Amino acid sequence: MKSPQSLNYLSSSSDISILFYGLAIICLISAIVSASDGGNETDYHALLSFKSMITQDPYKVLTSWNHSFHFCDWSGISCGKRHKRVTALRLFSKGLEGLLSPHVGNLSFLRVLDLGNNSFQGTIPHELGHLFRLRGLYLYINKFSGVIPTNLSGCSNLDVLSLGQNNLAGSIPKEMSLLSKLSGLLIHKNNLTGGTPPFLGNITSMELFSAAENPLGGSIPDTLGHWKSLKEFYSGECNLYGSIPHSIFNLSLLVNFSLSENHLIGSLPSEIGNQLPNLEWLQLRDNELSGVLPPSLSNCSKLGYLEMSQNNFSGKLTIDFSQLRDINKIRLSGNNFHGRREADDMRFVDSLKNCTKLVRLELYNCNLIGVLPISTGNLSAQLEFLHLGHNQLFGSLPSSIGSLVGLTTLQLHTNRFKGKVPTTIGKLQKLQLLGLNNNQFSGPIPDAIGNLSLLNKLYLYSNKLVGHIPSSLGNCTKLNGLSLAENRFSGKIPKQLLQLPSLTNFLDLSHNNLSGSIPSEIKDLKMLSELYLSYNNLSGIITSSLSECISLTLLYLNGNQFQGLIPSSLSSLGALEVLYISQNNLSGKIPQFLEKWKSLEYLNLSFNDFEGELPVVGVFANVSLFSVLGNEKLCGGLVTLELPKCKEMGSKKKGFPFFIFVIVIAPTLLIVLCCVYLLCKKKHNSQQSQSSGSEWFMKVSYSQLLKATGGFSVANLIGEGGFSSVYKGILDSDDDKYVAIKVLHLHTRGAYESFLAECEAWRNIRHRNLLKIITSCSSVDFQGNDFKALVYEFMPNGSVHDWLHSSANTSKLNLQRISILRDVATALDYLHNCCQTTIVHGDLKPSNILLDDDMVAHVGDFGLARLLGTDLNQNSSTGVKGTIGYAPPEYGIGSEMTSCGDVYSFGILLLEMMTGKKPTDDMFNDGLSLHKFAHMALPDHVIDVIDDDAIVLQSTDANAKKVEECLVAIIKIGVSCSVDSPPQRMKIEIVVNELQRILDVLQNI
Repeated sequence: MKSPQSLNYLSSSSDISILFYGLAIICLISAIVSASDGGNETDYHALLSFKSMITQDPYKVLTSWNHSFHFCDWSGISCGKRHKRVTALRLFSKGLEGLLSPHVGNLSFLRVLDLGNNSFQGTIPHELGHLFRLRGLYLYINKFSGVIPTNLSGCSNLDVLSLGQNNLAGSIPKEMSLLSKLSGLLIHKNNLTGGTPPFLGNITSMELFSAAENPLGGSIPDTLGHWKSLKEFYSGECNLYGSIPHSIFNLSLLVNFSLSENHLIGSLPSEIGNQLPNLEWLQLRDNELSGVLPPSLSNCSKLGYLEMSQNNFSGKLTIDFSQLRDINKIRLSGNNFHGRREADDMRFVDSLKNCTKLVRLELYNCNLIGVLPISTGNLSAQLEFLHLGHNQLFGSLPSSIGSLVGLTTLQLHTNRFKGKVPTTIGKLQKLQLLGLNNNQFSGPIPDAIGNLSLLNKLYLYSNKLVGHIPSSLGNCTKLNGLSLAENRFSGKIPKQLLQLPSLTNFLDLSHNNLSGSIPSEIKDLKMLSELYLSYNNLSGIITSSLSECISLTLLYLNGNQFQGLIPSSLSSLGALEVLYISQNNLSGKIPQFLEKWKSLEYLNLSFNDFEGELPVVGVFANVSLFSVLGNEKLCGGLVTLELPKCKEMGSKKKGFPFFIFVIVIAPTLLIVLCCVYLLCKKKHNSQQSQSSGSEWFMKVSYSQLLKATGGFSVANLIGEGGFSSVYKGILDSDDDKYVAIKVLHLHTRGAYESFLAECEAWRNIRHRNLLKIITSCSSVDFQGNDFKALVYEFMPNGSVHDWLHSSANTSKLNLQRISILRDVATALDYLHNCCQTTIVHGDLKPSNILLDDDMVAHVGDFGLARLLGTDLNQNSSTGVKGTIGYAPPEYGIGSEMTSCGDVYSFGILLLEMMTGKKPTDDMFNDGLSLHKFAHMALPDHVIDVIDDDAIVLQSTDANAKKVEECLVAIIKIGVSCSVDSPPQRMKIEIVVNELQRILDVLQNI
């Protein structure tokens, strides 16, 4: 603005000059206004373009985006006060779907773009690189694909770049290093590859880096040590290799540090607690880190979360937790924290008494040896989760455990606890899961167990508990799963237990000494899915009340003394998949409803007194789906069963004219029989087609398996053989349940044939003691190479080999060895004698015997299997036949594979399990073998060769002789099965019966 003096000067000039200057000022103002309006117009059209590419707006947030309102008043829009230009576009979590318009790049005054948690698709427009004023770009939790645009480097003022949880691929562009002001880079949960680039270390302003759950690969660059302001670092599940650079441990401002589920090796610096004093969250689980867990972690006084589980840390746990007063979760499972000499590995518990915020303590499978100290009762009243399973803890369970009144989960399974279950357990009234299984607890279950009114699951199986099952369990009104199997309970099944409507998952009372009949109250368990009552002394008829348990899928009544008929009312169990009623005294004809049950996958009627004609339809049309061994009065059935023909029904005494039969009845009967034959054949073929179509050919893709195993990471590798590698993983479709994924090494000679053999074997078999196959994959990988894999049910307790030859497990596999051997023999009996085509396994050994949650054995790995009488996998004299030490001697001279060869392998397996000696042990030389070693001990020196932990029984002097007789009988079986001459080896069906008899004797001692 001009001063008054200037105006006076102008007034003395000519009118023309006045007019000229006036016009100039007007033009200047007009130009400024025009420019301003043009900028607003640009923003307006850019926003309209954004809206036009939205296909779904469920919350109608864009309805205000119309000409009735100025765009600065539109929902989600913020504008500057001076120029009325768009400075922020915030539409977080509005359910929007569609593409992101490239015209957003015209909002040149934009400082914040937040479209997080929507469903935007397509690529990120490279035009966003024009937004040089942009400070925050939030595109996380969408469905963006493609690569990270390189010209985002044009956003030179960018402070936070959040692209996590999308479908972005490719590598991190090198232009990212130009974002010198970037303090937060979040790219987690994408498909980024190409490693963590060293040039990121140039962004020295970095405070937050999150790249977790990307298949990046590579190692952690040392240059990241330049991030002196870094507070949070997340690179878990990135397929990282190598060691953690020492420069990372110099980032003293670090608060949260996570590198979980990678392949990192090496040890942690001893001074980590002094170098990273601000740590609040330390997560390095599921790696291959080793060495001692540094005691200096005690100096991380702010630490609230410590997770080092599933590594190779060793040495005694010496962290002084008393200084970590803010710690709330300690997860150290899957390491080896046993001290070299002393058996007091649990002494660290004393230092936890000051940790009043502790809610979770996990130390399972850590090889801890010692007693659980009384000071356990001094742990935090806030403690909710205590898991010390799979260790070597011994002694009694201290009664002070009852002081942990905040517990919802208590897992102490698979240890060596003895003595009684303390009555103080009844004080844990918030408890929802109690696992004391696989120990040596004795005495009765305390009645106080009934005080646990919130209990969901109770596992007490595989102990030495005695007495009656307490009726007070009927007070546990939330109980949905109960396993009391493999104990010494006697008396009747309490009615109160069967009146729990909450009992829906499983009830396992098998392998006890229960007597009496099944109470009629069983009818109240209408929603129960699995019922196991096998191997007790239950008697009487099978109650028709079972017919009201309409949700049953598995029903095991075998190994009892039930008599009479199978009640026809059981036909109402329309969901039943597996029915075992073998080894009873049942009689009469096989009810017709069994052949009509469509849901039935396996039926075992063996060793009863059934009579009459065996059906040939339904489950009885496939010999692999049922067993009727030991029923000598049965006739007919499938030809492969070789049962006697049924006697023709008819009577000559009535004098029916033969010529009428020939002329009238015979043709009609012939037509009917032909129709029935064609119908059965069609149904049989349909079933076979269904089996192979719906089960075998239900494929999963290579990418699914890649994702399920974390890129086939070493951390998920659970086994490796000549033809394959086996990984643990979780399929998206499998409700977060683990599966075992066997990936064939197709470059190895014989691997493809192994795959075909296993496919053909699994196509024809199904049995409780065989590993269950889920699906298969025959595809190509991302490099175009052939890829083949098989997906099996995951066996959480590993292999028999692991249990036999691991110091952490051997002492706990005692009487179960006999049960496992019985299971394996039963599986072989099924393969050899019950399948339509005899199947030879060909590679029976401890590593191929897998154990489920209940320590039931499952035979797996049919890669060398052979179906006798077929052309599949015909082995030449030079072919691979079994494993050294387990393969019979005749295979070594070129003989074909036979079922007798499997029997030999079983004999060696039995002797190994009973003696603890591998057939390839160094002691077996100069003509001495495992077979001879055992044979020479018969009959008077068997105790000298038996593994000390093979039979652990509290036997009196009166029973000692019985135990020794059983051991002699077992070794005789192993020796008889492993003789050199195939015809002289014991028949596998005799082995099954003998082992069951021995097991019954031992369980009653």
